[in-house]
Amino acid sequence: MSAHLTWMIIRNNNSYLLKKRNINKPFSTEPNNLTNLSAFKYNGLIHRRSVGVVTAPDNKGFTVVYKKAKAGNKPAKSLVKRTMKSGPRRSLYKLKRLLNANNYRTDLTKNALRRASAVLKAQKPLPVKKARAKKNE
Repeated sequence: MSAHLTWMIIRNNNSYLLKKRNINKPFSTEPNNLTNLSAFKYNGLIHRRSVGVVTAPDNKGFTVVYKKAKAGNKPAKSLVKRTMKSGPRRSLYKLKRLLNANNYRTDLTKNALRRASAVLKAQKPLPVKKARAKKNE
């Protein structure tokens, strides 16, 4: 089934849709949706090629989840997970190369990099603030 036909079927009614706080667009909680917006471009269920960025299981780095286009009819075998934890700069560069190689969803490159850098930023420990000494007079 084509992605457009599938989108027309599920766009207004699916289990991942969040319509409660609808300001402009409804949100979506589906896997492989980089922006959590319910839109054709970002939907991770309907496209033959989709990309998702999640935190790594050990909270060091991030995991890129993408689909193999050839295994589209076998959902269990279609997802590939690659964990990247070789430092933030190198990992983001690897992610950019992965998405731009063979034109694999180049339109989602910037969104994937934003999501990955947000995951990496969330894993950093908070800086410890020094207590200010009070002057005794």
